[in-house]
This record gives sequence, structure tokens and C-alpha cells, in this order.
Amino acid sequence: MPIQHTVWTVSGAPTEIPQGTLPSEQMLEKMIVAEPRILSSEWMLIGRQVDTGYGGRIDLLAIAPDGALVLVELKRDRTPREVVAQALDYASWMEEGLDANDVAGIYARFRPERSLSADFLSRFGRPLDEDTLNESHQVVIVAATLDASSERIVNYLNDRGVAINVLFFQVFDHGDGQLLSRAWLIDPGEVQVQAANAGGRGEQEPWNGEFYVNFLSDETRRWDEARQHGFISAGGGNWYVNTLSMLSEGDRVWVKIPGKGFVGVGRVTGPRVFAKDYVIDGRPAFEVLSGDYVRDHAEDPDQAEYFVPVRWLHTVDEDQAVQEIGMFGNQNTVCKPKTPGWRSTVERLKKHFPNYNDERSESPTGEG
Repeated sequence: MPIQHTVWTVSGAPTEIPQGTLPSEQMLEKMIVAEPRILSSEWMLIGRQVDTGYGGRIDLLAIAPDGALVLVELKRDRTPREVVAQALDYASWMEEGLDANDVAGIYARFRPERSLSADFLSRFGRPLDEDTLNESHQVVIVAATLDASSERIVNYLNDRGVAINVLFFQVFDHGDGQLLSRAWLIDPGEVQVQAANAGGRGEQEPWNGEFYVNFLSDETRRWDEARQHGFISAGGGNWYVNTLSMLSEGDRVWVKIPGKGFVGVGRVTGPRVFAKDYVIDGRPAFEVLSGDYVRDHAEDPDQAEYFVPVRWLHTVDEDQAVQEIGMFGNQNTVCKPKTPGWRSTVERLKKHFPNYNDERSESPTGEG
């Protein structure tokens, strides 16, 4: 069903604010370039009017914290079905024709004399991994309206693993100016999960049932506490938290500290929990833990930490983290990889974490 907003003034005599129109979609594009948060606060804009070499131009190109690219197409004067088809065509070109050097070149034309790797590190607080750059992508169609048939097509594609979404914008006349509102057709978190689980380029195979988890152990969160009290966590923005929702009770997770290696394997024992509601040994988590865990944003559901309880089968200290050449890596908090490299990684990890089998684990850390 097409998404529509109605805006009213807040007063004793509410007044409906009339809908208006932007002079052009080119103005919307300029607004997004000037303030990328109009699209998302979790993406970094890296290109505008990107030439595909096949007579087409991608309106806007962004990058997510995991190096996934986000293709943004404005509807302009095309019919809804045409814009969906065009976006998918550009996405296929992006998957087949863009390597790390190409992406860096796009950014150099968009931001002359700037470095993609340096700006990525400044924006997201983590280095850009060239090996996973453009390993997955999302498609976003920007439109004021979309017909029901096109909405069904987008939902159908997303339900079948194609990470595609529609961002609706509406304009309202207010005094001498205008207001802009937005709404997503599909929860962006769901689409991010689709992109994270797309498997990337190269050979694919059925998922082996084992989840990969990143645990960013630093001044914000501590692995020794996660190990002692049985949890994994993430926070600081929806992008980092969204994929935690993939985990269900009984799932087996292999946990890696970025830049160090794999440090544990365990079974999930419950759903993700808002930090201020998470309890450890009958006490609020923040009373037990000494790490920061984004405490300053404890009341903000979009920025706060979230915890997932885990029964550890086997863990090691950070300084004993396991990392070997060729082992799988990904910057999403959680994913279910579909590459032969993940299957071989798990088989190698089982030798380092022999208590990965539930029946053989005798202690919370898998020791002794």
C-alpha cells in the first residue's frame, strides 16, 4: 500500500499542513549531497552521477560501515517499473564491474584530493577492508510515490534475498518554506540483513548453520566480561545492532575480535535485549560491568548497546585469539556466510576449540 503522511500543527486547534511538491528531483539530489543524513545517518556518500560505461548513470552511491555499497536511484520521470529495472541493471554492473580501485576512483571524482580509506576511517572509526569492499550491496529507490505493482516487485525481491528498498519522500508547504518527510517501504534493518547474508562474490554454497559474530573489544566493550558473564553485544547505531536480530536461541556462534582473531564459540540462549533491561545474576548489567557499553546513550534505542545471552562452549583470552591466513572475515556484527571459505574456517576452528560440541563442554570458558 502506498505510504502517505499527514502533518498537523501541535496546538489547541490543530491545523493540517498542506502537501507541496519539490521544484525538481534534482533539488532533492542536491539536498542529499549537502546533507547525506536525509538518506541515512549510517552511510557515507561516495559518488554522484556515476557513469556505468553503458550509457547509464547511477544517481548517488554510498558505502556502509562493512564496505557494502548502496546504490541510490531517484525516480525522476521514469515509470515505477522502469526505475526498478534500471536500478537492478546498475546493481548487476556494480557487482561485476567494480573493484577497490574503481570505487576509490569514483570517490576521487566526487571528493577531489580526498582519500576514501582515510575518510572511511574517520567516518566509521574502522579501516576499510579492500577485500570485502563491494562484496555486497543494497539498492534504494527514492520516490514520492510508487504504484502497488512496483511495491509488490520490491517486496518479492527482498523476500528472496535481493537487498532492495524504497525511500518515500513527501513535501509539505509551511509558511514561506517547505518541510520534507521520509518513510521506508521495508525496515532498513531487514534489508541490511539481506545484504549481509547475500554471500558476496565468487563461489557460493548452502549456509552451514554456523553464525559468524564480530565482538569489538575496546574501551567500549570488554571480551573478558563477555566471556565471564556469557553474552555478546553491539551498539552505537542501528547498523551495528540490526544483525543481532538474526540470532535465535540454540544458534551456534563463532566470535571474532576484529584485528585479532577468533576467541570463542557458544550457543545463544535468548533474544537481543536493550542494555538498560539486560540483567546479569539478578542485577542490572550496568551495575555489574565496568566497560562503557555506550552508557551515555542508554535511553536512546537507536544508539544504545544491545546484549545477546550466550552459553559459552569454549573461549580463549584475547592474546590467544586464533587467526590464520585465509580465515573468514566480515565487518557486520552477525552474518551467516555462504562461501566455501566459511565452511573451511569453521572446520579449522574446531581443532582450536575442541569443546565446540555441547556435550564436551564442562565449564563456561571450556577450560578444564
